[in-house]
Amino acid sequence: MTLVQVAKLAGVSPTTVSHVLSGKRWVAESTQETVRDAIRQLGYRPNNVARSLRTRQSKMVAVVVPDITNPFYAVLTRGLADAVDGSGYGTYVCNTDGNPDRENSFLADVVDRGVDGVVMASGEVTGGVGPGGLGVPAVRIGGDPDNDPHVDLVAPDDQFGSHAAVRHLVERGRRRIAMIEGPHASGFGRETGYRQALAESGIPVDPDLLIRGDWTRPGGRKAMHALMALPSRPDAVFCANDLSAIGAIDAAHELGLGVPADVSIVGFDDVDAATIVNPPLTTVRNPAYETGYAAGELLLSRVNGGYAGDGRTVVLPCLLVVRQSA
Repeated sequence: MTLVQVAKLAGVSPTTVSHVLSGKRWVAESTQETVRDAIRQLGYRPNNVARSLRTRQSKMVAVVVPDITNPFYAVLTRGLADAVDGSGYGTYVCNTDGNPDRENSFLADVVDRGVDGVVMASGEVTGGVGPGGLGVPAVRIGGDPDNDPHVDLVAPDDQFGSHAAVRHLVERGRRRIAMIEGPHASGFGRETGYRQALAESGIPVDPDLLIRGDWTRPGGRKAMHALMALPSRPDAVFCANDLSAIGAIDAAHELGLGVPADVSIVGFDDVDAATIVNPPLTTVRNPAYETGYAAGELLLSRVNGGYAGDGRTVVLPCLLVVRQSA
């Protein structure tokens, strides 16, 4: 079925049918209903490839994430999709597994496919083209706002949230507070908040208590075993994300340690699983849905031609949620 056949059945011009489909021009409600009836009768589907060639818009945006199985990124992607869906955009999801080469390959591929914009939620690029050089509007999730002042940024207030988490542990009488970090070049504000809270409490940072993780549950478990093998064990562990914290709880159980009796554990993100782990996880709420939604709104303002200025920064609050693990 073609647009011309729809117009003939509806008794209108092809231009009127096009206006009904795009919604960009006023068409009388009665005429719109007639056109929609014709579309339903004929089973007409717009040729999106032809439309994208004509308008130079694919009506697709891409989001690049390091691990789509991480609940945080799944919720973030949902927020992005909800933000752009009302404007008729679809969403490509590119999973990099934290691999910089894979990420750069995805970026080149989606730009070649003509996406109208990109949301970078991965942050693992170490070479190649950065978001500002893609040739399409881009929004970064997290990181340093000074990295690329021409690219929009949506960032959780990592430093504030981490500071609140470590202060909570100090107020519970903990003094040997370890941190299971994320991969290199990620979540730097969380370590800053950790160090700041310790300094304010007069507690020196012990390098042995800072250990690198990989954002995963097995990675958190492995890091926790390493911390508990130290001659002087920590009495609390702040984890840079919830999956690492859940892995740390797994390790504590395996070692016969009580949580929080022997060791307190705090996470970061507040994914759904934080409420069902045993014990329920004290964590910092990282607003994943709101982050994705804000990124979508910033991206739309550029791809629709409404904004062409310097990069904007949106910082979202991260608040401590106290449960039973600390």
